[in-house]
Amino acid sequence: FECDLKWTLASCMQCFFLCFLFSCLLPQPPTLTHQSPKDYIIDPRENIIIHCEAKGKPHPSFSWTRNGTHFDIDQDPNVNMRPHSGTMVVDISREKVEHYEGVYQCTARNKHGTAVSNNIVVRQSRSPLWSKERIKPIVVQEGVSLVLPCRPPAGLPPPIIFWMDNNFQRLPQSSRVSQSLNGDLYFSNVLREDSRNDYICYARFPHTQTIQQKQPITVKVLNLDAINDTMAAFYNDTDLFSVDERRPTFLTPSGPSSSKMVLRGQVLEMECIAEGLPTPEISWTKISGDLPAKRTAFLHYQKTLRIVNVSESDAGDYRCTARNRHGFVHHTIHVTVKAAPYWISGAPKNLVLAPGENGVLTCRASGTPKPSITWAMNGIPIENSPKDFSRKVEDDTVIFTDVQVGSSAVYQCNVSNDYGYLLSNAFVNVLSEPPRVLTPAHKVYQVIRNHQALIDCTSFGSPIPKITWFKDSRASTLDGDPYILHDNGTLEIHVAQMHNSGKYTCVARNTLGISENHVYLEVKEPTRILKQPEYKIVQRGRSVVFECKVKHDPSLIPTMTWLKDDGELPDDERLIVDSDSLTITDVTENDAGVYTCIMNTTLDHDSASAELTVVEQPDPPTDLELTDQKKRSVQITWTPGDEHNSPIQKFLIQYEDSLHHRGHWHNLTEVPGTKTTAHLKLSPYAQYTFRVMALNAVGYSRPSFPSRVYKTEPAAPDENPTGVQGFGTEHNNLVISWKPLSGLQSNGPGLHYRVMWRQKFLDSEWTSVTVANNSKFVVSGTPTFVPYELKVQAVNDYGAGPEPVIAHGYSGEDLPVAAPENVQAMILNSTLAEVHWDPVPAKLIRGHLKGYKVYYWRERSLHKHNPHHVEKQILTFSGNHTRGMLPGLHAFSLYSFNVRVYNGKGEGPASPTQKFETPEGVPSAPSSLVITNSNLDSLTLEWNPPHDRNGRLTGYTLKYQPVNNSNELGPVEELALPANETSVTLLNLKYSTRYKFYLNAKTVRGAGPAISQEAVTIMDEGKLCGLMTVASRQVDIATQGWFIGLMCAIALLILILLIICFIQRNKGGKYPVKEKEDAHTDPEFQPMKEEDCTFGEYSDNEDHKPLKGSRTPSNGTVKRDDSDDSLVDYGEGGDGQFNEDGSFIGQYSGKSASRDTAEGHESSEAPSPINAMNSLNSFV
Repeated sequence: FECDLKWTLASCMQCFFLCFLFSCLLPQPPTLTHQSPKDYIIDPRENIIIHCEAKGKPHPSFSWTRNGTHFDIDQDPNVNMRPHSGTMVVDISREKVEHYEGVYQCTARNKHGTAVSNNIVVRQSRSPLWSKERIKPIVVQEGVSLVLPCRPPAGLPPPIIFWMDNNFQRLPQSSRVSQSLNGDLYFSNVLREDSRNDYICYARFPHTQTIQQKQPITVKVLNLDAINDTMAAFYNDTDLFSVDERRPTFLTPSGPSSSKMVLRGQVLEMECIAEGLPTPEISWTKISGDLPAKRTAFLHYQKTLRIVNVSESDAGDYRCTARNRHGFVHHTIHVTVKAAPYWISGAPKNLVLAPGENGVLTCRASGTPKPSITWAMNGIPIENSPKDFSRKVEDDTVIFTDVQVGSSAVYQCNVSNDYGYLLSNAFVNVLSEPPRVLTPAHKVYQVIRNHQALIDCTSFGSPIPKITWFKDSRASTLDGDPYILHDNGTLEIHVAQMHNSGKYTCVARNTLGISENHVYLEVKEPTRILKQPEYKIVQRGRSVVFECKVKHDPSLIPTMTWLKDDGELPDDERLIVDSDSLTITDVTENDAGVYTCIMNTTLDHDSASAELTVVEQPDPPTDLELTDQKKRSVQITWTPGDEHNSPIQKFLIQYEDSLHHRGHWHNLTEVPGTKTTAHLKLSPYAQYTFRVMALNAVGYSRPSFPSRVYKTEPAAPDENPTGVQGFGTEHNNLVISWKPLSGLQSNGPGLHYRVMWRQKFLDSEWTSVTVANNSKFVVSGTPTFVPYELKVQAVNDYGAGPEPVIAHGYSGEDLPVAAPENVQAMILNSTLAEVHWDPVPAKLIRGHLKGYKVYYWRERSLHKHNPHHVEKQILTFSGNHTRGMLPGLHAFSLYSFNVRVYNGKGEGPASPTQKFETPEGVPSAPSSLVITNSNLDSLTLEWNPPHDRNGRLTGYTLKYQPVNNSNELGPVEELALPANETSVTLLNLKYSTRYKFYLNAKTVRGAGPAISQEAVTIMDEGKLCGLMTVASRQVDIATQGWFIGLMCAIALLILILLIICFIQRNKGGKYPVKEKEDAHTDPEFQPMKEEDCTFGEYSDNEDHKPLKGSRTPSNGTVKRDDSDDSLVDYGEGGDGQFNEDGSFIGQYSGKSASRDTAEGHESSEAPSPINAMNSLNSFV
């Protein structure tokens, strides 16, 4: 029984059990398992072994026939048969091989039938010697064709032919000289070098591995030139003999057409060898169709057409054409394809039937011509075998109906025609057996989700069992989507999912019984590469990392493998393989290639590839050559170096001038990377050496080797100096300067300059001087600030440069002699004034007008208590301005100012000093606000007036409101206070409540910014007698009486300390009475430190307002809210500048140091007890 049913890959073991069952347990007719080939060529030096192996139950016995008659092995002492086998061994040590040549057939039989082998034709291999012959030398004229015959002896199998010389070296072959299929050596035309005496044909017989040699052939080619020279000496003529060219003709095959027959499946070889001069070229076509491209090859320099695995479609007409420049010739080969018998649907299959079943043996074959089919049973023609009414023969089919026990037999099908035969054995075995499931019990199948799952249920029984499948609880049979039940019992799930995992039961039943088996299916998650390696371009010497991150089923063990160009990774320590990456350090060019990561599990795999391209700087160009040499140009060519996988983008040509700048290379020009030549423009009087560098994406190559030196002749200058300008360093001189020419620009020796000048608008003659080795010239005794026309011309020993371009300049400047007139001030608001003036005439400026400067200073405040301030500030207005803004003024003050013009030399005289007064403005915030005398329902607020009153105070506004523990503000109370008040006591407040206070001052212009403060009234019943600040607004009080008493004592002590501190401060003799009065407005009155038992400041972080309120900074900058005017016409402080339209683009600043001391007090802070109280509270 052959295991050729429809088995899955996982069923090899089941096949083994089934074969074991048939071969060892169940009756089985003989089946041939091995036999020698039909045409059996043997080595005469070795024993003859003719194979015949078979199986069956019981084991078959064997016999042989020789040449159609029984071969009695026992009667021949040289022949024996191997035990339990039909293989026959012939000992040839005592008998010649020829005695055992013939046609053998093996028969294997047991009580259930008889199987027979093919007819085995046994022949010995033959390698006969060449017949001895004397070969005369061949003398031919140069240019004619020649054929050297080989004619090897006939061998079995035919020998392999090749031509060699005496040194066993193969003779060179070409389109002119080639070997034909029969071994002859063809010359399309001979040459003088073809003369030799060792043309030797060899025949190698592959079966015996022997080589036979033909006698050497000598070929002598006549030299026509030598013959012509000899004849010319006698006949005074030349070229009596010559080689004539000719059109092609075929040496083989002959005639215009021929025919060839080939068998289906074999190799078709056709050849056309032509002679002619010059050597013809051969081409092939199929007249009746196209050549089969995948099965076609052209050998022997197109002279042989080979088609492998020939089919009926290859029949037809083929044309070979030989062609040279004198013409062409055709030859047509008609190919006929015949076919020995071949199976159409395979050889007949064995049948295992149960009593009463039906079956069919089919022997379907084809061939050309159509083969005949004969049947035999147990080796006897079926027409001579016993009659069986359950059997019917119809041509190529034997039909069995209602077979019975005892009908087992082996049937032979013989298919034959003129070109061969097919012989096949197929048994019919009639058995009666209950079902048996051969698949191993409890087998576990593992598949990948979304893949096909095949669960085997291999069984045997006669009649053939019917298979049914169940899953888990066996509620119903598995039939229909997604399950497919195959004829061999295999259950298929086309696309397995996770829920398909579980226990499966297959049940096999026939009329004689039932059998079942349990297996398990596990569906696993697929292996997937989540992050694939990416294409990399890396510079040589760097490192590269290929990532390969994978997801897989956790129950499967993965294995990561990396490949390079589909092969193993090189054994190199630079290649570092990690769990999810491959790192290559110090990359070299050999590392370039395709890298593939493969993640394997026991069930599946995934792979991804990426290419690594290694780049580096290109190699330097080579072979620099200078051509097309002219006076001022030359052409340079070069050969590019290796690009190293990065295309060259451009070439850079550099030069060295050894005459003027030896050792220094300069860039001359660039050309695209596709060019290898450049036309270079050169300067006279230079000694050039050139070199070339290539640029790719990595960088520049090393420079090429320098070219040879190329010298240019001197000439007059081509250009004049640039950058000619004139200016004065003194009021009575003119300095003319220029940028000198370089050595390469000089164009020749003796470079100097002709400097020329004249006053503009006077139409006077040019004055000129010659200047050498310098780049400036000073003209003395010039009028002050007069315009001049200037020219500088380059001159050398070979002439002057072109006419120079006229430049313009001025002689030296002097200080202005006049001040601006009609100076006026216009008051815009309390902090901003605008100054107007008339421009100074240009002739009185005596230089380039740079602008105007306004000097201004504050004389004093108009308030009687303010001290005098004397400081000067300067605002600069660049350009020809006639007005400017004075920002940042103090309100209610007296100012003085004057205006001056300035040029490049300096400032002119000041205009008469004038005065103006600024109107009142809103005051700044009160300078301090403190809370004193806090009681249960009242407290006292004390403050100092604003430092900057900016007018006459008209009163104060006090607002306050309670704040709860959630920082929510209560209703606002407002109180108006007279200007002469500096304290107020608030009554009827809530005890133990935090309040927020806001105080601001007012003038006639309105209210100023407010200063804020917070305080807490004292606790009820004396539980905590003290002042609590915002920074520590809540103290946790224990419920025990002793702790409450201790806290009261500490609070009382703090209150006493506060009173002492206030007394100490009020008694301090640091200032006289007048200064104390002024100290209320002086910001230099600093808060005392905690060490001095004084108060610091408190700043409210909730409304982001400083304790004293906002004020104008001491540097005089203007807040945007202080004025609605734009910054146009604002002056420059220090280096500040104005635009042409007078708009302000800088800052003003004071120049006087007196302001730093007088107004620096504005940043001072008034004392407050709050911070000191916080510090004491934290101490408590």
